[in-house]
Amino acid sequence: MRRPAASRAMSSLLSHSKDQPRIRKSPSDSSPTSSPATAKSLRHERLSRLNSSGSSDVSNDTSTNHAESYFLRRENRLSARKRAEEESANNDYKKMYEKALATNQRLKSRLETSKQELAMIQDQLQRAQGRAGDCGSNTLETEKKESHTLQRTIADMEEQLKIKAELKMENQRLKDENGALIRVITKLSK
Repeated sequence: MRRPAASRAMSSLLSHSKDQPRIRKSPSDSSPTSSPATAKSLRHERLSRLNSSGSSDVSNDTSTNHAESYFLRRENRLSARKRAEEESANNDYKKMYEKALATNQRLKSRLETSKQELAMIQDQLQRAQGRAGDCGSNTLETEKKESHTLQRTIADMEEQLKIKAELKMENQRLKDENGALIRVITKLSK
């Protein structure tokens, strides 16, 4: 007996739905975060369509209750499925975020170690250049000292050469005087 009442309610629903234009909504049309208020309004709209079928007998009420329970279960299943999809999407985003965060941390640590290595290498390079500069400056200083010493030695030698030349001239003059004296003495002794 329930089956004929249910089939009558369905036929009245079908006839009622033929009168009204049917609008289908795709899952992408509905917002991903549909609020419970919109779900309730949709449910009430469906129930009002069911109740507006015009029949008021008891069999129609039972079919309406069955239809209502069917729609409630369907809506619960759909909302549970949406919640599960949203949670899995959130988990996916969370996993992707955590993975990106871990990658960023790893890259930051590698960058820090590279910076430290670069600083050490620059320090070693400066030390090596300082040593080379010190060696170069030491060599330059010793060369300067040696050249200064050589210049002094040359100046001393030049002085000695001048003195030697003066002594030679003095010696030659003395020889000449000696020769003159010897001639005078020889003339006097004759």
